[in-house]
Amino acid sequence: MILQYRIRAPARARIQAYTYAERPPCRRRSLMPTFHRTRITMTQNIYDDPDFFEGYGQLPRSRDGLDGAPEWPSLRAMLPNVAGRRVVDLGCGYGWFCRWAAEQGAARVLGIDVSARMLDRAREMTTSPAVRYERADLERLSLPSASFELAYSSLAFHYVEHLPALFGAIGRALVPDGRLVFSIEHPIYMASRRPQWRIDENGHRFWPVDGYRIEGRRTTDWFAAGVVKYHRTLGTLLNQLIAAGFRIDHLDEWGPSDEQVAARPALAQERERPMFALVGARR
Repeated sequence: MILQYRIRAPARARIQAYTYAERPPCRRRSLMPTFHRTRITMTQNIYDDPDFFEGYGQLPRSRDGLDGAPEWPSLRAMLPNVAGRRVVDLGCGYGWFCRWAAEQGAARVLGIDVSARMLDRAREMTTSPAVRYERADLERLSLPSASFELAYSSLAFHYVEHLPALFGAIGRALVPDGRLVFSIEHPIYMASRRPQWRIDENGHRFWPVDGYRIEGRRTTDWFAAGVVKYHRTLGTLLNQLIAAGFRIDHLDEWGPSDEQVAARPALAQERERPMFALVGARR
């Protein structure tokens, strides 16, 4: 079973200008994510909804690929040399990273995503014989043992409920000393019951941090009503990695550089709180 959601009254002109630094206002009456402990067995898949897919396709990171993602330079600096290596991209979307890895000389690249529409677009955009794509749910990931030198993921793991099981599957799929590099929404960004900028009595903008210790399911709006993510504290995230047998090499609570802010002034607000956590680990 794949869960699908329809966009409410899409405003494509606003979506087109949207970046992670310029999140459009939600259209629901309440911006309050709900905290649930209900267990699910499948990753939510809203990307196969035609309207949602069309809106998502207008994002800079969808149109421009890796160059449209402001955190990419920091992620790229964390990556090992992929030439001659076997690489898996978990939550590959349009396959931008898969194609980049192939261009860098990777011997074999596997892109995995739960969305059939994403994979169809990825296949249309890919010509390298070194790249192939498979549809799979990260909640139920099964990969051959010791079959990759690098596992990569961009902004997918916060949709996974059973993250320790996923880390275990990744660890088994990596060769000894294999690398895992991923980005995830930062727990400070995800935790709040009302995840939006607020203005205090002095006119200063701030990002609320509440419910931080209440881990688990968050339901909010992003292009569509009812987008499900899973909040865990930064300590929980890193300890789950360690428990799966990984050694943490690097943690970047990402923020834009001076050059990025000069080029895209809207990114300045991302210095007020971390939106992404970039993590590098070794098996």
